[in-house]
Amino acid sequence: MNYEYTSFLTVRLQPEVDVQNALISIEEVLKKYDPDSPFDYAFQDEDYESEFRSEERVGKLATIFSGLAVIISCVGIFGLASFASSQRSKEISIRKILGASALSIWKMLSSDFVKLVLISSVIAGPVAYIMANGWLEKYYYRIDFSWSIPIITFFILLGITLITISLRSIKAATSNPIEAIRNE
Repeated sequence: MNYEYTSFLTVRLQPEVDVQNALISIEEVLKKYDPDSPFDYAFQDEDYESEFRSEERVGKLATIFSGLAVIISCVGIFGLASFASSQRSKEISIRKILGASALSIWKMLSSDFVKLVLISSVIAGPVAYIMANGWLEKYYYRIDFSWSIPIITFFILLGITLITISLRSIKAATSNPIEAIRNE
């Protein structure tokens, strides 16, 4: 064998062949034609598995940390909504006394947060798109990362934000307005 042009030999085995017997046969043939070379073998599926193990680990860690980030964000948004409703408790009470519905109070409290989500998504969407495409370019076989993913993510984020804000807004909208005005 001429090792100037290659450093390994690839052999494909039929699925029904016993691997151990095939390795013994391959070693005998190679020793017959090239007795000085060592017979070292590796399986491609094991090589691919070890190669992509780190990618799987990164994916699992990204999932865990993304979940934690969503939980922490929800707690932060809930805290901000609580703070905003307590700061505007007198305004909410006066609006309720003048006949404002719970829906209009919910809209008033959530409009600021919707604006913040929209601004952050406009900034983060293109950045995420560019970074994801750059990361995927290092793979020969890859998926196409379309613009629909950041858009779908925006709507999921908006839904989570509105659900989180709604918990506090409904409480503020259904509270007794006399209590808030009396405390002022």
